[in-house]
Amino acid sequence: MNRRITVIAFVLGFFFLFIGFPTLIGLTADWWWFQSIGYQTVFLKQAVTQTALALGVGAIALGFFYGNLRFAQRGLVPPVLIGIQGQTPPIDVTRVFRRLVWPASIVLAVILGLAATGAWLTVLRFLYRVPFGVTDPVFQRELSYYFFTMPALSALIGLVSALTVLSLVMVTPVYLLRSDVVLRGGRVTIEPSAQLHLALLLAVYLLTMAVNLYLVRVPSLLYSTTGDRFTGASYADLHARLPLLRILGAVAVAGAGLIVWGGIQRRLVRYFAIALGGYFAMSVLSSVVPGLVQRFVVLPNELARETPQLKHHIAATQRAWGLDSIQLHDLSGEAELTLRDIRANTATIENVRLWDREPLLQTFGQLQEIRTYYDFVSVDDDRYWINGRYRQVLLSPRELNSASLPTRNFINERLTFTHGMGLTLGPVNQVTVEGLPVLFIKDLPPASSVSLPVTRPAIYYGELSSDYVFVGTGQAEFDYPSGEANTYTKYDGKGGVPVRSWMRRLLLSIHFGSTNVLFSKDINNQSQVLFHRNIRERARTALPFLRWDNDPYMVIQTDGRLAWILDAYTTSNRYPYAQPLGDGTNYMRNSVKLVIDAYDGTLEAYLAGPDDPLIRSYSAMFPGVFRPLSAMPEDLRAHVRYPEDFFHAQAVLYTTYHMNEPDVFFHREDQWQIPAASDNNPRSYLRHMVMRLPGEKQEEYIEMTPFTPRGKDNLAAWMAVRNDGDGYGHTVVYRFPRQSLVFGPTQILNRINQDTEISQQVTLWDQSGSRVIRGNLLVIPIEGALLFVQALYLQAQGGRIPELKRVIVAYKNQVAMEETLEASLARLFGGAPGTAPAREQAPAPAPVAGAPVAALAQQAVDHYDRAIAAQRIGDWATYGTEMRQVGELLKRIREEGRGKREE
Repeated sequence: MNRRITVIAFVLGFFFLFIGFPTLIGLTADWWWFQSIGYQTVFLKQAVTQTALALGVGAIALGFFYGNLRFAQRGLVPPVLIGIQGQTPPIDVTRVFRRLVWPASIVLAVILGLAATGAWLTVLRFLYRVPFGVTDPVFQRELSYYFFTMPALSALIGLVSALTVLSLVMVTPVYLLRSDVVLRGGRVTIEPSAQLHLALLLAVYLLTMAVNLYLVRVPSLLYSTTGDRFTGASYADLHARLPLLRILGAVAVAGAGLIVWGGIQRRLVRYFAIALGGYFAMSVLSSVVPGLVQRFVVLPNELARETPQLKHHIAATQRAWGLDSIQLHDLSGEAELTLRDIRANTATIENVRLWDREPLLQTFGQLQEIRTYYDFVSVDDDRYWINGRYRQVLLSPRELNSASLPTRNFINERLTFTHGMGLTLGPVNQVTVEGLPVLFIKDLPPASSVSLPVTRPAIYYGELSSDYVFVGTGQAEFDYPSGEANTYTKYDGKGGVPVRSWMRRLLLSIHFGSTNVLFSKDINNQSQVLFHRNIRERARTALPFLRWDNDPYMVIQTDGRLAWILDAYTTSNRYPYAQPLGDGTNYMRNSVKLVIDAYDGTLEAYLAGPDDPLIRSYSAMFPGVFRPLSAMPEDLRAHVRYPEDFFHAQAVLYTTYHMNEPDVFFHREDQWQIPAASDNNPRSYLRHMVMRLPGEKQEEYIEMTPFTPRGKDNLAAWMAVRNDGDGYGHTVVYRFPRQSLVFGPTQILNRINQDTEISQQVTLWDQSGSRVIRGNLLVIPIEGALLFVQALYLQAQGGRIPELKRVIVAYKNQVAMEETLEASLARLFGGAPGTAPAREQAPAPAPVAGAPVAALAQQAVDHYDRAIAAQRIGDWATYGTEMRQVGELLKRIREEGRGKREE
């Protein structure tokens, strides 16, 4: 007995030392972190569920394994001795096996218990399941069965199967050693009690297979891919595989009964062979027959056979991806744009995005990083009311990259350089004289020239912040460089885990794997540690049951604080008949908007899709975590946008699933595609923009993408999703007549490339040693027609700063290239578009009578400098224009001089 206790203590001690203790340290640090953000309910619900599963499954497994092994080793057994060479006495194998019963049972029970913790969310979803209000079209089961119940049943069946199989694996060697199972002369002889024991285990396994067939495999036919053109149960599945699977389940139940009867009648081997043979034969039939039906019955008459299933598939896909609520509008395709239309859509023209993200990111990096340890990670689109005008802007936070610090050590990385600083923000369409972006917010500390103050510019939580830092220490925190000196600060935010005591420091030191945390004299009881600072990691850790969009973006609040907005999805691969993405996801909703304060790291989760059954389940599961979207502050609500990942997925699916009729869908008669750009980026034409949708009275912030017919280049339609106010999330598609020819992006690019003036200018720039960067082609709907805009950037040889030099505008078969968007529009439509100039430069003043000679001379010098700059890059058109201005001013100076002499 004492030896058994010693063995058990050793096994438990081993697991605690190598698994339990590190896990306990991690759980303690996680608990402190969840307390700091106010999400204790998420931590506790997960931890309690995992603990209950580990203990419950472990206890069941321990009892099951131990009971089976003890029964197999019942009674007195003659020793089985194995001799060893030398003087070592022989080993009694049966005694060794008897001693291993407890350790083996404990080890396997612990393994199964730990494995069961991974099913914590499956169990909670089952316990907090909510109805969808929709049934599947075949079995008439409520969809909640597929989302919540079936995964839990599958996990339970898997557990029972594992217990049974492992028990069989363990008891069979015991019976062989006891000679209860004897192989002699090709025959198997089994002792009666062993027969009954093995029969019961085999019967349980067959019964679990039967239950799995009826409750999991049969419903899973609704995810079948047997049909060549759709996902879901096909004709062959419903008329061949389904009845065969039901028969197979009956065979499994009958086989289980037959095996038990064989164990009772002491004919286990014979009856087991019959049961196994019957099950195997039926399994082969259930695999082969549907294929034959598909080949010889379905394919010759596929459309007629599959029409009902195609209807189910189209309807399910549209519901699962939110395509059923898209509003469809028809355009004539004959709309003619005039100068009056351009002037009537001034807000659209003023917000045409001339800066692409990549060139702009390079420019920000060269002009605004200021120090090597600052990085601009990404550029985001947004819209603001600036000085009374609705403006689309591009912005990029300036984050700290600790890997680029000149000296990397504990003090610099963990105590001194703790945060990024501010952001750079500018309009999408304005350019300086040098071809650089106009910046409304720039420099360090961030200075704003418009009605967007930044009062709290420090960024402790961002896309790049991945390391832990300590604040409130004896070491001053670097804030920003100021000339030759540096400015320092002290963190006074609410974020972080307080150190409080030496014991906490010890645990944090173990958790972070750094003795400096324990022995540093700069860290005190008033210090705080900030970790999980990367906003994506922070969101995933706080709400691990959600899926996150790949493009978080920063918002400037009205009080000047900075915050991040992240879009979260509820997803599943369990929607019957729905078309999945490449990763298997066939259901998605943008149910949550998460706001993370860039200074404090506080999290606020808002329900953007409160009707989604999955988020309703999570809300009941974690009470108090989610707030209604109406509770979001208005300054943040104004910057909520439809997530790009979701819109792109919907657009890709809509290219096929706008076809509602099964025969049209089957033949793909009206298949669309998203046009591919030269870089093969499927999102090249997916753009945010400010525009007035056809039939609407007010400009708004939308996201759009064009469609072309499959295999063709003309435009078929375009899709837009609204982002502002009550219209948020409403998706509309504007469709052109199939018989009309509306130029698509590829055709417009071909016309641009074939334009003599443009090709000569690009060739000239390339030959002068510079590199021409073509911006993405913008598709801009105006009054039912389409305008195409492309920016040209010039990058000097060896330089890293792209400069915007030309703007190309195309409409139908007309193409114009000028220095500004306004000039190109004027060239196409005549007159002046009536918009503010996109290039910030002083207008060329006409010589005015009586102007001072010194002023005229200064104007001449300015024009001459511009001419020389144009000459250096080979811009001979601008060079000629500027030199003509110089000539006119020199003539005016001469006339002024003559006038004075005459006086």
